[in-house]
Amino acid sequence: MAEKILIVDDNAVNRKLLIMILEKKGYLLFEAQDGQEAVSMAEDIMPDLILLDVMMPLKDGYEVCRQLKEDEKFAATPIIFLSAKTETQDKIKGLNLGGSDYMTKPFDQGEVLARVNSQLEIRRLNQNLLDANAALVEKQNLIDADLKAAGAIQQTLLPHAVPDVDSLDIAWKFLPCQDIGGDIFNIFRLDESHLAVYMLDVSGHGVPAAMVAVSVSQMLFPHVGFILKQSIAPPPYYEISSPATVLEELDTLYPMERFDKYFTMSYMVLNIKTGAIVYSNAAHPHPVIVRTDGSTKFLDQGGTIIGMGGVMPFDEGRAILNPGDRLFLYTDGVPEYQDDQGNFFGEKRFFSQLVAGMKNPLSQTLDDILKGVNTFGNGLAPNDDISLLGIEFKG
Repeated sequence: MAEKILIVDDNAVNRKLLIMILEKKGYLLFEAQDGQEAVSMAEDIMPDLILLDVMMPLKDGYEVCRQLKEDEKFAATPIIFLSAKTETQDKIKGLNLGGSDYMTKPFDQGEVLARVNSQLEIRRLNQNLLDANAALVEKQNLIDADLKAAGAIQQTLLPHAVPDVDSLDIAWKFLPCQDIGGDIFNIFRLDESHLAVYMLDVSGHGVPAAMVAVSVSQMLFPHVGFILKQSIAPPPYYEISSPATVLEELDTLYPMERFDKYFTMSYMVLNIKTGAIVYSNAAHPHPVIVRTDGSTKFLDQGGTIIGMGGVMPFDEGRAILNPGDRLFLYTDGVPEYQDDQGNFFGEKRFFSQLVAGMKNPLSQTLDDILKGVNTFGNGLAPNDDISLLGIEFKG
């Protein structure tokens, strides 16, 4: 489509000369004989370029330029001033008002074509940039919407209803650093006496990490076959897989070279009647038991990350929850949270808050930790996912 040029000059000879020079190039040319007509015509035709005389009746070129540039529609419209004045201060005045260039009379054909072509090319490039930016914004909005939807789906995989167990109080918090993250955890019944508890943290953030996390969570459903194994032994005709066995199975199913991801994990089996715990960690931050007297015990047995393909075995550990004791699983998003100065929230501050929270209900303790993180960072968004799971054994 031909580009539109508005020629504004109170001298008909000057307008005719400019038309003769430019019409051979195929532009759509329009004329205005004074500043007032120029503003009205610009509103109607929305020109791609304006050639604007400075000295005119009713409104001079400077006033026309000022008025047009106050309107956002003409912010990117190039204006070339036309004048017999050659003083530098006159040129500076026009440029300060939003003009793009300046041509002095009498006109030289080569200069007119060169300056017009130059300004129109700049306008084309600017418009292409604006169009590309608008397209990117639209695509980003679609991506953001998809991420929010995926985040909502991921949230459905978290434990929204605690197992109905009189001997336990259970609470958790999950705060992804983006709309979708790589942390996931769950707690579910294995049989009338045992619960499975796990927490994992996939390397990286965003959709790739979340998809691995979702896949692993689906593999950990009891019906899949390696959490609970069928047995030919006497009733109940099943066998609860040991934590080390579960981690070994996952290490085989999720090799790093297949998914370009690895993950850390804590997995344990909890006897809800006795408080006995059998556990194993795959390079995950060690779960911690906070005793009623304020002392702590870290569950530190296990092995390396999931994804190494059986390079190292996973050791198992055992522990006992006494009535009133609390067990906490977490990802490194809390201790490694940083403020705007790069200071870490740190394990010492985190564990101190866990101990101090023993005087409060379990859910309040987790709320206070998140409040403590927010206060420490002055509201700065976390740079990693934050997951907290607390279990209190009532006995």
